[in-house]
Amino acid sequence: MLPLTDTFQRKFYYLRLSITDVCNFRCTYCLPDGYRPNKDRDSFLSVDEIARVAQAFGQLGTTKIRLTGGEPSMRRDFSDIIAAIHQQPAIKQIAMTTNGYRLAKEAANWRAAGLSAVNVSLDSLDARQFHQITGQNKFTEVMAGIDASLEAGFPVVKINVVLMKHLTQQLPEFLDWIKHRPLQLRFIELMETGEGNDYFAKHHLSGEHLRRQLVDQGWQLVARAPDAGPAQLFSHPDYQGQIGLIMPYDKDFCDSCNRLRVSAIGKLHLCLFGEQGIDLRDLLHADDQQPLLQARIQSSLANKKQTHFLHQGMTGMARNLSYIGG
Repeated sequence: MLPLTDTFQRKFYYLRLSITDVCNFRCTYCLPDGYRPNKDRDSFLSVDEIARVAQAFGQLGTTKIRLTGGEPSMRRDFSDIIAAIHQQPAIKQIAMTTNGYRLAKEAANWRAAGLSAVNVSLDSLDARQFHQITGQNKFTEVMAGIDASLEAGFPVVKINVVLMKHLTQQLPEFLDWIKHRPLQLRFIELMETGEGNDYFAKHHLSGEHLRRQLVDQGWQLVARAPDAGPAQLFSHPDYQGQIGLIMPYDKDFCDSCNRLRVSAIGKLHLCLFGEQGIDLRDLLHADDQQPLLQARIQSSLANKKQTHFLHQGMTGMARNLSYIGG
């Protein structure tokens, strides 16, 4: 099956699938006031509905699905979700993005269920600052979870760090940490959202500043795989770990877009910063709706825009990054 292709000839191998918008952390750049339930919101997709989403995208050329939230492991049926997607032969990689609080206990179980890659959010190597950023005193548990992920056999564990001004002082510490560990440290530019304008103005730091530092220190750009995420990946002969830069404000960022998003209530989002979303849920009730489901997904790509327009301050429907999985 040929991959999904939009009108700009971008091919889409990668689906980011949110399974909940609930999160137990209160990160300052995402949910500073904590999770606020929406009583009017539809229920989250069931395991069967998630399996039908995976089947449809798999038959349309998708090879990688990343499970996101909120915090995806807040779902009690998380292992069942992994196993259901793992049954789809077209899906070669199942990844998750997590705050890491359950990893120490569950990494091996999730690996056995079919999970193949883990991204852990970790915005500081200082326990006190970690607590300030996340609102949770869970630094020790998250670090233990990272170790447990390596022990469980995940070939590379990725560490997501939101790039903010204060991190420039901590870069040497992060580099020392990955020197002898097979970790991929990914610095992600802080993105402006509807509820985070003031925070963005105060803390945003361009990834270009960090890219110049890395190149000056001998880090070299690595070739990008077709189903890889948006990171520019760098390696160094003296380091076992790697560094990735995700820079949505880079002028060419959207040229290599290869991912679509489905929210936890079954809406297809063509862009993290798009509007509203296209409802798929009415076609997720039975297996015999697959042809209609795939046709709706395919036809929706005609509406995907060339860029996200973040440079113009347009944040779309993204009130915060937990809403459709960041």
